[in-house]
Amino acid sequence: MASYSSFPAAAAAVIPSYASSSCLFAPQFFLPMPCSVQPSRPSSALRCSSSGPGISVSAPLVIKKKRKRYRKLYPGEAEGITEEMRFIAMRLRNIKGKYTHKLDRSSAGGSSGSDSDSEVRGSTAEDSDRGVGGDEEDGCDEDGETWSPSMEGFVKYLVDSKLVFDTIERIVDESSDVAYAYFRKTGLERSGSLSKDLEWFSQQEVAIPPASDPGVTYSKYIEELAEKSAPLFLSHFYNIYFSHIAGGQVIVNQVSEKMLKGRQMEFCRWDGDVLISFQDVRKKLNMLGEHWSRDERNKCLKETTKAFRYMGQIVRLIIL
Repeated sequence: MASYSSFPAAAAAVIPSYASSSCLFAPQFFLPMPCSVQPSRPSSALRCSSSGPGISVSAPLVIKKKRKRYRKLYPGEAEGITEEMRFIAMRLRNIKGKYTHKLDRSSAGGSSGSDSDSEVRGSTAEDSDRGVGGDEEDGCDEDGETWSPSMEGFVKYLVDSKLVFDTIERIVDESSDVAYAYFRKTGLERSGSLSKDLEWFSQQEVAIPPASDPGVTYSKYIEELAEKSAPLFLSHFYNIYFSHIAGGQVIVNQVSEKMLKGRQMEFCRWDGDVLISFQDVRKKLNMLGEHWSRDERNKCLKETTKAFRYMGQIVRLIIL
């Protein structure tokens, strides 16, 4: 029997035809080959190593989360749409960086309420400031020029004011829009009170003129707005009452002091606490405003400016 060392020669003798063949049965495939001379194989194949298969481990993928950016709130936005509109009104009322007027609680007919209710700051528009209300206590405008109201102009102011209040109160009473129903019989209504004042003037043989252009123009604008957008109409609704409570009644009382011997005008008289009634209206409007888009709110802020400018034109009738 051939020894192990002579096996290659024996195998070559038995199968000489395969000695130089590349077939799988070639002698080199029967012989163990050192690892150092094995054919090259892909790196993924097992290596002849005692350490086992080579496994590459990659570092864990770190995903950085983007920082969530929050939109900067508008002034007063956290408290509601009415506070946003108040900031606009204060900006209109701001003269040379200082707020020039605060409403006396006693003049508003009440003695309770929150801080914002007890100190409803003056907010007549710039037009009103230039014409009448620049400095109510001294009877001067912001340029220091004295203003002198006339009886005819004051009656015109009352007539146009009545037309505006008639319009907004009629709209909320007759409209089928659910949003308007919240503002019926709020206790702030002024139409009836103005009717009493005008009736008194008529008894004093003072001619009552028809409504003038400022009142007619504003009333038509309000009616058109009410058909298009409840939020925009309610912006005017709220600011018309706000402007009268905060500044309009102060002007009316001063005109009465000058020309009517301090007669108490029904226009500035309310049944109950006007600040509580106004606070209730503000809460309802804030509640509705929570369902409005930011775009609708921005439009309401623009309408706030228009409301004070329209009312300012009506106030200026007092001295025209």
